[in-house]
Order: sequence, then structure tokens, then C-alpha cells
Amino acid sequence: MSKIKPSKGAPYARIIGVGGYRPTRVVPNEVILEKIDSSDEWIRSRSGIETRHWASPEETVAAMSVEASGKAIADAGIDASQIGAVVVSTVSHFAQTPAIATEIADTLGTNKAAAFDISAGCAGFGYGLTLAKGMIVEGSAEYVLVIGVERLSDLTDLEDRATAFLFGDGAGAVVVGPSQEPAIGPTVWGSEGDKAQTIKQTMSWDRYRIGDVSELPLDSEGKVKFPAITQEGQAVFRWAVFEMAKVAQQALEAAGISPDDLDVFIPHQANVRIIDSMVKTLKLPEHVTVARDIRTTGNTSAASIPLAMERLLATGEAKSGDTALVIGFGAGLVYAATVVTLP
Repeated sequence: MSKIKPSKGAPYARIIGVGGYRPTRVVPNEVILEKIDSSDEWIRSRSGIETRHWASPEETVAAMSVEASGKAIADAGIDASQIGAVVVSTVSHFAQTPAIATEIADTLGTNKAAAFDISAGCAGFGYGLTLAKGMIVEGSAEYVLVIGVERLSDLTDLEDRATAFLFGDGAGAVVVGPSQEPAIGPTVWGSEGDKAQTIKQTMSWDRYRIGDVSELPLDSEGKVKFPAITQEGQAVFRWAVFEMAKVAQQALEAAGISPDDLDVFIPHQANVRIIDSMVKTLKLPEHVTVARDIRTTGNTSAASIPLAMERLLATGEAKSGDTALVIGFGAGLVYAATVVTLP
């Protein structure tokens, strides 16, 4: 017989608040075209992106996270001191240690909340949401702050025609708290590491540190390029369209609902053509509101789903209590999908 006392948490968990932060600088496609041979029409037709936000030096990963989190905490109607854990998903915090989550937790005024970073690329928000749900049901925290934040402008090669136009900066946050009814469905998640090379950093930090110009890619001025994100566009597109539609369908089935039961679809904002193809493959009814925040925000990786969620609620395109399917997918290749009740 076990001597360990069983854990006791809430029966279920739900998102109770959401907040977002977009940097003040808006960057149109014309700025991107200064360094690549392309056109505004090509960028819009291939990705759907018209503008994106790029952070200033003051708009750090921590600063953007604090802004988004403050809004989410206020929206949840709780005090920061009630936050029991802070989970930050990011690939663009450049200090290996300590986790930026600890600084954010302290700045917000939490009461020594558990705090850690995760690296799950564009699926990071889904991973963080799943961890938060587990903590609340297990009883190790009553309220969990989940943040997706990126400064991908720092990891963008502006001379790479395939990716220069894709990425933006920003932070999205949600507060997850206890619930008396199911409001976050089972997560369908996983990884396909055999496809890891389709989205990757151009070089590792230790290779960049060597700085041997004979071995490393150079920019137009002959300087060693800073590591950037690169991808095999067609391979990623095919994987996202065909495989992620299957994962999304599995998430619906795991939650016990059909496409007709959905009110909102919030996919990772990677590409409008991917989003539209998934809508078609899933046969979503016309009444389902579909997030297409990418048009003015770009691909913000882990921040894209909470940012899109916040905008839909702020504009009234979605409302509190709506049933939403969320799915993130990206570098790894990793993915996570679940059905949630919007706060």
C-alpha cells in the first residue's frame, strides 16, 4: 500500500483570461522587398501576409510577455500573486539560462511562482496549455500563466527569399484556472523527428562561435550571417495541409464533438493557404469563424494562437463561451491540437 498522499486539484481546467501584445512598429511588405527579389503580390498570394510587427530594442521577450500577461491576468479577474506557475514558450530568448519565465514571474508580482521555459516552436502554446491543465487538475497550482512570445525578427535572414517575409514579433498569454466542467479537451500531440530538417536554424550556436568565414554563410557585405530560421517550404506545406488536418480531426473526436459543433477555428498562423486548405479538408461549416490574423501579424510561432484568440475576442468575431479548435505545428516537427471553451 502506497504511503504517498493522493494529489487533489480541480476536476477540470479552463482558459479564464487572454491578453496580447504587438510591437508598435508595423512593417509592410515593401520593407521586405528592399533585400529580396520578389513582389508584394507574390508575398500576399503565397502567404497572405500584408504587414507584420517588429520589436524595438526596448520591446524585449520579457517586456512583451509582461504586457500581454498583465492584460490576461486583468481579463481573468485575479491578482498576479495567485499565479502558481508561469510557462513560457519561446525560441527567441537568447540566454541559455536562466529561464526568462523567472524574470517575468518576478516582474508581474507573483508569489514565487514556479517558472520555466519550453521550446516547442509553433506548437509551444498547445504544449504549455496541456501542461497548465495538468497542473491544475493535479493540484500543484490553482492558476497557471501560459505565454507564447517571439522576437523572430532576430532570427530572420532578410536576404532569404523563402523566409524573409514570413516572421513577426509579439506575445500572447492566457490564464488557465479551475473549472467545474470540461473546458479544455484532450490534447492530440506528438513529433516527427525524421522531418526535423525541414524547419531549422541555419547553424548551431557553437558553429557560429567558431566564426570561420570559409565554413559559414556570408551576407552581401561579406560578414558571417547570424543564425536564422530556414525551411523547405513545399515539404512543410504538404505536411501541414495533409497531416495536420488529420490531427485536428483527431482532436475533435477526442473532445467528442463534430465540425458542426465548432464556433471558432484558431490554427497556427503559418500561411493563409495552409489555413484555407485545412478548413476545406476538415469540411468546416460556414458558420465557423476562422482566425486569419497572419495577414497583419505574420508568423509569430508560439505567440500566434493566443494573439489570434485575443484579436477574435476583442473584435467580437468570437465570443466568450464559444467552442474553439486550436492547433499548432512547426519545427521539430511537432504539433498539438485541442478543443477549448473561449474565456
